[in-house]
Amino acid sequence: MTGFVSFVGSGPGDPDLLTLKAVKRLKAADAVLFDDLSAGPILAYARSGADLVGVGKRAGRVSPKQTHVSRLLVDYAATGARVVRLKSGDAGIFGRLEEELVALRTAGIEHEIVPGVPSACAAAAAAGIPLTRRLTARRVQFVTGHDASGALPRDIDLGPLADPGATTVVFMGRRTFPALAEALLDAGLAPETPALLAEAVGRPEQSLYRGTVAELAARLAGEQGTAPALILYGPLAETDSGDDFA
Repeated sequence: MTGFVSFVGSGPGDPDLLTLKAVKRLKAADAVLFDDLSAGPILAYARSGADLVGVGKRAGRVSPKQTHVSRLLVDYAATGARVVRLKSGDAGIFGRLEEELVALRTAGIEHEIVPGVPSACAAAAAAGIPLTRRLTARRVQFVTGHDASGALPRDIDLGPLADPGATTVVFMGRRTFPALAEALLDAGLAPETPALLAEAVGRPEQSLYRGTVAELAARLAGEQGTAPALILYGPLAETDSGDDFA
C-alpha cells in the first residue's frame, strides 16, 4: 500500500496567500517536506503530530541534494503516508519539480500538483504594478539568474532578454545581475530601463528598491544581501504612483 504526494505551492511566504486547497492538504498531511521559504507561519497549518522535514536548498549554504529529497518523498509515501511537498511560490517555476515527479512516477506513487501564487506576481502586486500592458508590455518572461554552479548561465539567450517591450523577471539573480546587466547593455538594452528589486516579498521584512538596470547593477555589485530576491525590469518596473521604495 502506497501513500499520496501533494506538491503544494505555498506562494511567496505570506500565509494569507495560501490557496484553500493548500491549507486542506497541509491539515491532512502525515508528513510535510518543506523548502526554507515555506517555513515559519505557513507550517502552522500542518496538523499536530505530522512530521515536518526541512529540505530547502539555498545558494551558498549547505543543502540536501536533490536525490536525497526525492528519495525521502518515495520513502514516506511507501509507508502509506499522505505527504505534502511544500515549495515556495508556484511549484512549477524554478522549483525542480520535474525531478521529484520523475522519482514518484518511477516508484508508481500517485501524486497531484496544487498551484501557488507565483512570487513574480506577488512582487508586482507589492510594488503596485501589473506585469503586462497593452501595446508596450505584451510579453512576460521568467529566467533563472544562475546555473547549478551559482554562476550566470553561459547559454542564456540575451536577445529576448534585451527586448524593451517585455517584462522580465529574474529569479535567483542577486549575485549575478551585475554580469547579466553588462551583457544586456551590450546586447542593446537601454541602461535607463526601469528595474525593481523585490526582497522578502510577503514577509514583514519585505523591501522594494526601484531604479534603472544600470543603477541596480551598481547597487548589487557592492552588497552581499541574503534575503530572497526577485529582479524585474522592463517598461512596467516603474510606477507613477509617487511611492518611494528606495
